[in-house]
Amino acid sequence: MKYSKLGNSDLEVSRICLGCMGFGEPEEGRHKWTLPYAEAKPIIAHALEQGINFFDTAMAYQSGTSEEFVGRAIRELTNRENVIIATKYSPRNTEELLQRYSGAQWIEKCVDDSLMRLGMDTIDLYIMHFWDYETPVEETLRTLTDLHKKGKIREIGVSNCYAWQLAKANALAEKLGLLKFISIQSHYNLLAREDERELVNYCNEDNIAMTPYSALAAGRLSRKPSETTKRLALDAYAKSKYDATSDEDEKIIDRVAEIAEKRNVTMTEVSLAWLLTKVTAPVVGATKVSHIDGAVRALNLQLSEEDIAYLEELYVPHALVGVLGTTEWKKQKK
Repeated sequence: MKYSKLGNSDLEVSRICLGCMGFGEPEEGRHKWTLPYAEAKPIIAHALEQGINFFDTAMAYQSGTSEEFVGRAIRELTNRENVIIATKYSPRNTEELLQRYSGAQWIEKCVDDSLMRLGMDTIDLYIMHFWDYETPVEETLRTLTDLHKKGKIREIGVSNCYAWQLAKANALAEKLGLLKFISIQSHYNLLAREDERELVNYCNEDNIAMTPYSALAAGRLSRKPSETTKRLALDAYAKSKYDATSDEDEKIIDRVAEIAEKRNVTMTEVSLAWLLTKVTAPVVGATKVSHIDGAVRALNLQLSEEDIAYLEELYVPHALVGVLGTTEWKKQKK
């Protein structure tokens, strides 16, 4: 395993982060393909054996049962100080706004609830899951800084935001002496490269760690288009992100398969090896032990400049999808 400092922090993380969205009670959330604890624990155990120390979950994953599974597995398998735990909070929705939670009260409640589900005293990296348009950014930063002073969180990150939002927040934090966002978890892979317009350069300039999710495009970059899996069949959210551009994307996927065959490696290794040339630690999901092995092997695959250019050549501009491609936040404001 290879390790790296997470942005401008002292957190030393494995260059593969295990994404834990696939762990949780299948009947407890939006995803029906997730693994119950008995199946999730061996995957977490194997990740630890391979040197992975960075685990990412969220309060939103299967109604918090992902956090419960991760916390329980860590307690049963290793010492808390051996791992870096990241989890995410969701900004207030309409119901919570009507309940008159202030922005600060909501963040404090979310932290305490996540700590309880994880069975931990501290969260190493606490992430705003998407931009909070209902809470002034100064209030958010002051609340997170207070939680840091109380020892409940060590560092903060953000997910699903624009480069200007991250830059504005960190400039304000510097001016006011508050905690800065040290990482960004965005949607970035060979099929989704819109971050290269602004975000990548900004993060490189200010040493903000990029830990992108959907590193394998929900499995599309790990197998040929003719192959399928349970997740591919059931993950409606992923379909909403990738089905509209499947014709253009298949040409890139074919090139991943071509290089994998030429180099006698898997498509997973090629796709992640490309991403590892761009970011600190991609968030890689796993629903089988073998998925861990493929991700770890990618660390030792050196793509040539010609390989990288060949993989990138056919990309065309894509519309923003997922959180940034919806008007969900606008609906919340009404």
